[in-house]
Amino acid sequence: MDVLGTLVIAVGLALDAFAVSVCSGLATPGVRPGQAATMAAFFGGFQVAMPVLGWLAGLWLREPIQNWDHWVAFGLLAAVGGKMVFEGCRADSCAARPDPFRLGTLFVLAVATSIDALAVGLTFSLLAASIVLPVVVIGVVTFGLSFAGVYAGRRFGDWLGGKVEVAGGLLLVGVGVKIVVEHLAG
Repeated sequence: MDVLGTLVIAVGLALDAFAVSVCSGLATPGVRPGQAATMAAFFGGFQVAMPVLGWLAGLWLREPIQNWDHWVAFGLLAAVGGKMVFEGCRADSCAARPDPFRLGTLFVLAVATSIDALAVGLTFSLLAASIVLPVVVIGVVTFGLSFAGVYAGRRFGDWLGGKVEVAGGLLLVGVGVKIVVEHLAG
């Protein structure tokens, strides 16, 4: 996977966490920098851990499905991206939630926003791609966008809403299409 492709995937995955950060900033008056940094660290950390777990799982699956790996990668990215588009189109994408800065809530939100990264890690493994650079890029991009998202939510949350999640989903579907097209082109 090239650097540009890795960056597109990182942004696509991070936009899910960004959307939750925007909603959290919108729902929490007087957000402090420490709260934004804690949320960003949770989201960035889980976005690093999940692709590694997916990549490790893919090591066991790579051999049996090597003839279809590009289709599996496309399917995973299309499913994850499609889910993000669907969720971003829901009218209640920023509906009232429990305090997003409580540690228990942060944990649940971090797991929920990083499940997609597990599938992406599996995709990297099936494509026999290194996981080191992607997880660093994914973690840094997610941290930065999540931190910024809390403050963007305070300012523009009503306007941004689900649009961010839709954009992230479309990016991931686009990467899946690119993988299949490159494979078929030889």
